[in-house]
Amino acid sequence: MYGDDATVRKILTESGDTWAVVGLSSNRQRAAYGVAQVLQRFGKRVVPVHPKAETVHGEQGYASLADIPFDVDVVDVFVNSDLAGAVADEAVAKGARAVWFQLGVVDEEAYARTRAAGVDMVMDRCLAIEIPRLA
Repeated sequence: MYGDDATVRKILTESGDTWAVVGLSSNRQRAAYGVAQVLQRFGKRVVPVHPKAETVHGEQGYASLADIPFDVDVVDVFVNSDLAGAVADEAVAKGARAVWFQLGVVDEEAYARTRAAGVDMVMDRCLAIEIPRLA
C-alpha cells in the first residue's frame, strides 16, 4: 500500500484546495471526469491538465502543469503508469504539496523520488472512494 490512511487524510484535508487533475478532458466516459466532479462536491478547485487544454467542469484547462499560471496544491494523476513518473517530477518542480496516483497507476521509483523530495504521495488509490471515507 502506497499511502496509509493518515497520509490520505492529510492530503484530503490539509494539503490545500487547488487540485490539478492530469488527464482530465471533457470525455464523460473517463474516470477522471467523474472523480473531478467528486472533488468539486467536496469543495476542491479542479484544474484540468490535458494536451487539449479543454475547459472542464467550468474550469479552464492547461496543456501541462508548467502552463498553469498559479500554484497548485495537489496533483491528481490519471495517465498510464509509464507516463506518471514524469508527471510526479513536474508536480514536485511546480511546488505541489502532494501527488495522488489514481487506482492502477503505479511507479515505485516515482513514489520514492517524490517522497524523498518531501512531498506527500498516494499511489494506486481511488480518490472517489477515499474522500467520502476519510475527508
